[in-house]
Amino acid sequence: MSTTALELIEAVLFDMDGTLVDSDAAVERAWLTWAAEYDADPDAVLAVAHGAPAERTVRLTRPDLDDAAVAVAAARQLELQYDDLGDVVATPGSLELLAGLRLPWAVVTSADVRLARARLGAAGIDVAVLVTVEDIRVGKPDPEGYLWGAALLGVPPGRCLVVEDAEVGVAAGRAAGAIVAALKGIAADIMIGDLAELTPLLPRR
Repeated sequence: MSTTALELIEAVLFDMDGTLVDSDAAVERAWLTWAAEYDADPDAVLAVAHGAPAERTVRLTRPDLDDAAVAVAAARQLELQYDDLGDVVATPGSLELLAGLRLPWAVVTSADVRLARARLGAAGIDVAVLVTVEDIRVGKPDPEGYLWGAALLGVPPGRCLVVEDAEVGVAAGRAAGAIVAALKGIAADIMIGDLAELTPLLPRR
């Protein structure tokens, strides 16, 4: 897709981990600790964990757990992340992009609100509109989070740009009907190396 399609964009919906916030190391540490505690294959866990709600990863890697046990396991995984903020920072280009962005924007994350606020705070990002896993019934790759984010901003999903760094998030953005930009070489409508590449493409102050 040509980047000229961004001229039609009226709002931006950002993923958090790996997109606005460099928290990949913290995410991986938490999942590796969790995998050891729950006797799960660490490689299998890391293969499906990024960008997805904790509950989804638990169900995929420990399908033997019942609903109650899944809830406990997912809560434990989030608990491992709450205070692990020492190396959490803003991703390259994110602060500059947000500082000059004149379009309404929101963050749509698979984290819960406590973790989202902690990581965004550590990265120096103040967000007015935040959609977390607690606001929706089904997480990524389902489009519900991005559809809700668009609704909160009052913009049709087809006029939104979703910015992601995980395949499940790209799938969610596409299912919502948005244009999708992706980092880390993931196939999307627009592929970028860092958020600074979006700076000249989006309307500015």
